Amino acid sequence: MSDPTRIWSTRPETGADIGAIHTINAAAFDTEAEADLVHALRADAQAWIEGLSILTQTDHGRVVGHALFTRCHVDGAPALALGPCAVLPAFQRTGAGAAAIHTGLEKARHMGENLVLVLGHADYYPRFGFTPASGFGVRAPFEVPDEAMMALALDPSRPTPRGTIRYPDAFGV
Repeated sequence: MSDPTRIWSTRPETGADIGAIHTINAAAFDTEAEADLVHALRADAQAWIEGLSILTQTDHGRVVGHALFTRCHVDGAPALALGPCAVLPAFQRTGAGAAAIHTGLEKARHMGENLVLVLGHADYYPRFGFTPASGFGVRAPFEVPDEAMMALALDPSRPTPRGTIRYPDAFGV
């Protein structure tokens, strides 16, 4: 259950967090595919962006949530892919995931990034400002419901690229 008074602390991952990140992603999903995806993205110098793998931790420093932003492209122009995002089951619906996402979006904004893309639950990501990517003229390289492929311009005054998303090879699409 969400505790509206709880304030989560967030920070970028360090080398010491790799095992905890794997555990979080493996626990949050039905298979270890997302945990393995994080490892593959970390090893891809073209996809990995230092400082955009964000952790949420408890008051006692236990890492319980993770949100990853990596480089993707829209018809050759740089953009960010958000995902995987995961929270240990015991801490889901507490705001831990939202805290990591908010921090990652803010860090990305400060780094000069603009377009962020996410394939996810249409009832979750709009709370961060995501809307259907089709409204930006952006489409996935595979069939996906319009409401599940979402985009966010971190600076709406800047232009965003239009076209088809090219994900890092680790995504396998």
